[in-house]
Amino acid sequence: MTLWLARHAQPLIDVGICYGQLDVAADSAATAQCAEALAALLPPATTVLTSPLQRCEQLRQSLCALRPDLTHKTDLRLQEMHFGTWEGRPWADIDPAELAAWTNDFSGYAAGGSGESVATFMARVAAVMDARDRAQDTLWLTHAGVIRAATLIVSGQRYIHHASQWPTSGPAFGQWVTLAAN
Repeated sequence: MTLWLARHAQPLIDVGICYGQLDVAADSAATAQCAEALAALLPPATTVLTSPLQRCEQLRQSLCALRPDLTHKTDLRLQEMHFGTWEGRPWADIDPAELAAWTNDFSGYAAGGSGESVATFMARVAAVMDARDRAQDTLWLTHAGVIRAATLIVSGQRYIHHASQWPTSGPAFGQWVTLAAN
């Protein structure tokens, strides 16, 4: 069966802000557009797992209003990576030495001093991946970081050593990717 990984619509926050787990809303028109496109494509009775952050919850509500056959539940593990004290700050204002420390110990460094390390984040996403029902079509309504981590995990990479191993591309706001549920 297929695992669908959908990214929330454009959040209502200034470009260049580190927002990670900040609970910000998404653009409602873009959310509705994404929900309509997904509703037309998802197989009947797809299970929907949703990040609890409102930008993903908005998408779940819009989608499930169009597709009442979908079962859904919230999964805290599908939240974006927590960036500690960096959250809510412009990336450009974060001390370059802190960013260098993070990229030099990308797996183990707690982002923003009090946030998650990439290793902890990857383990969290891997736990959701490992628990999924491979015989059931499933949709995750989530974030770019989670989608990138899931893509690595499916390819066999559950641990990365350096920032250069982190995928730089992923779905745009309101877009998705599909993975074979093997």
